[in-house]
Amino acid sequence: MTTEGDVSTTVPHEPGVRPVTPPTAERTRRRRRPSGAPPPLPKHIGTTGTGWIVAVVVLSGWLILGSISDRVIRFTNRVDAALLRQIARLRTEWLTDVTRAIDAAVSYWTVIVLFVVLGFVLIALRRWRHFFTFLACMAVLQLVGEPLWEAVARPRPFDVTIIGEWEGFSLPPPVLAFLTLLVVAIAYTLVVPGRPRTIAKVAGGVVIGVYAAAELYLATVHPFDVAIGVTMAVALGITAFRLFTPSEIFPVAYGGGKKAHLDVGGERGEAIRKALQDQLGLTVIDLKPVGLAGSGGSTPLRLRVAGDPDTYLFGKLYAMSHVRADRWYKLGRTVIYGRLEDEAPFSSVRRLVQYEDYTLRLFCDYGILTAAPYGIVELTPEREYLLVTEFFDGAREIGDPELEVDDEIIDGGLLLIRTLWDAGLAHRDIKPANILVRDKRVLVIDVAFAQVRPSPWRQAIDLANMMLVLAVRTDSQRVYDRALQFFTPDEIAEAFAAARGVASPSQLRSVMKQDGRDLIGEFRALAPARQPIALQRWSTKRVLTIAALAAGAAIVISALTSVLAPGNANTAEISKSPSCGTSNIMILMAQTVPTATSVPCVANLPAGWSVGGTEVESDEGRFWLDSALAGKHAVEATLRPPEACTTEGATEVPSDEVGMRRFERPEQLTPDLVTTRYYTFEGGCVIYEFSFGGDASTALLFEADTALSFQSRVVLVDDVGRRTNGLSLCGALAPPCPGGP
Repeated sequence: MTTEGDVSTTVPHEPGVRPVTPPTAERTRRRRRPSGAPPPLPKHIGTTGTGWIVAVVVLSGWLILGSISDRVIRFTNRVDAALLRQIARLRTEWLTDVTRAIDAAVSYWTVIVLFVVLGFVLIALRRWRHFFTFLACMAVLQLVGEPLWEAVARPRPFDVTIIGEWEGFSLPPPVLAFLTLLVVAIAYTLVVPGRPRTIAKVAGGVVIGVYAAAELYLATVHPFDVAIGVTMAVALGITAFRLFTPSEIFPVAYGGGKKAHLDVGGERGEAIRKALQDQLGLTVIDLKPVGLAGSGGSTPLRLRVAGDPDTYLFGKLYAMSHVRADRWYKLGRTVIYGRLEDEAPFSSVRRLVQYEDYTLRLFCDYGILTAAPYGIVELTPEREYLLVTEFFDGAREIGDPELEVDDEIIDGGLLLIRTLWDAGLAHRDIKPANILVRDKRVLVIDVAFAQVRPSPWRQAIDLANMMLVLAVRTDSQRVYDRALQFFTPDEIAEAFAAARGVASPSQLRSVMKQDGRDLIGEFRALAPARQPIALQRWSTKRVLTIAALAAGAAIVISALTSVLAPGNANTAEISKSPSCGTSNIMILMAQTVPTATSVPCVANLPAGWSVGGTEVESDEGRFWLDSALAGKHAVEATLRPPEACTTEGATEVPSDEVGMRRFERPEQLTPDLVTTRYYTFEGGCVIYEFSFGGDASTALLFEADTALSFQSRVVLVDDVGRRTNGLSLCGALAPPCPGGP
């Protein structure tokens, strides 16, 4: 043992001798975590996340109560109307112009375009987990919001004049909900945690607040609808991003650095200290990342633990993100090159850490100079673990320019590979960052992906990579000559017949590229000639994997297309039938043209007829009927304001509806029947467009007349007043409402 100041550093242990604990470390009593107690670094969504979920539960419970209790609905409508009446008192000409401009600028298509832009930005930044979480949030919001929108079927506000444009039902407001989700997604996928993200959340809240205030000012939505839409989107976004892309594991950062490296400050740093104290009895004085440049599959740490004197230990922090990255990496290699005999991914991060601990002990048993393992620490069950080992203080990477690589070091590196071969092992990640030198002794680290009884191809790759690592620091002839002491010429030839492209670690390939020499070519020229070993390995499993990936990609594209489909932008379309009566759909139809004293509706559908669809928006409500004989869209009925209805070219005929004038404009009689009928009345106009295809009989006109009818607005006004204890369905045949002209 040597001592540097007040910190102890240990020399590599002798073969067959495995230290159980650091020799000078101060040990305390270990504490077992009781059943039910939280781990050192528990999974959580934060106080605000919990608060938003509670808010969703409360509001959802209120919706459920409203579905079974008329009193709850009346109370909600009256509270909403009271708030909107107060807001309507603030209306001025200039403020109305501003809010209408805001309403026009923020449409469903505006939000969808921003969604697409954000998706491409995340792809460009290669934040795949954030990207797929974002897509999942969009899909879930669509899948939950649309059925809720149809099930509740809430009309637009009562007792206040609506002065803005709207489409479809009111709860939840689709544009507001998706805008809110977009704001949350931007904050959690593009903005770094801390103060910048807090500022982004505040700015996003202002954007949402301004748009929501504009909609309330225009009286296009109820306040309760705003609460439902915003709460649902925020709770969904925060929960998804905090659970599936936590900043501690998937940090949003700029300016370089590897994504595999986790932040070990703050909460995680304290968790590491507590876990080491409780589980290994070691007191951590300081910890900091070390050797990040050469590590891509974990977060390497140097731990200073209390002792007499203090001791340095090495820690490898693994998270589930590392396992998932390894899975995708190996899957990609399988697709591109075929399975290289041993490319099986780890099933969990626990298995990965257990395997590395096992291989370290196995290497020690065979006398291979590697770090002695001191134990595994659990931070979050099945998510984060820390492997604690000996720290080679004073050792240098073999790629260090200040390190002189002489024949003794070359022999040490080659002997290491020979020992691995004789023990039936393969390291599988021989690169400069994993080969250390201290006191002329060659040490190997990072054995997480070592293999027992590997294929001959894998063993040959280890030899080729070690010779390349040594040749980068010296020359190929010198390394080849020293290698003949441990390997036959045919074995060396086999190694460089296998050494191609992906077979070498990326760091080694980068170093060779910077070196500039064709080292592989030089070694092949020195060794006996041998045909290259092909990396491509076709198998049934590879073909099925490629097919499964293609099918999965098709499903994702299909789901994304369905969410972004033009039909989804038409929030005016609803599935409910506008049957004559006082249903919510008829009340909504009446709200499209408030001046109209009658509303078109479906009376009795003859055999072979069905409602094809309904679209309801400000200033226009329409539905169409399909016929088994006349075809799709056989007749369409549209309600419009008087000024939007022209009877030019039509002939007035006796009306079959009391208090209405009727006009007919035949356009085609054979082979298809195409004709338009107009009904004009006080405050409105209804247009019937008949389009019978094929050999449909004109007798179908009689059936269509039987199916179509009118609902008097006064009945709807009275029903709304009864259901809401006096609130008004603003418009014709109703008392004047606040906020009107």
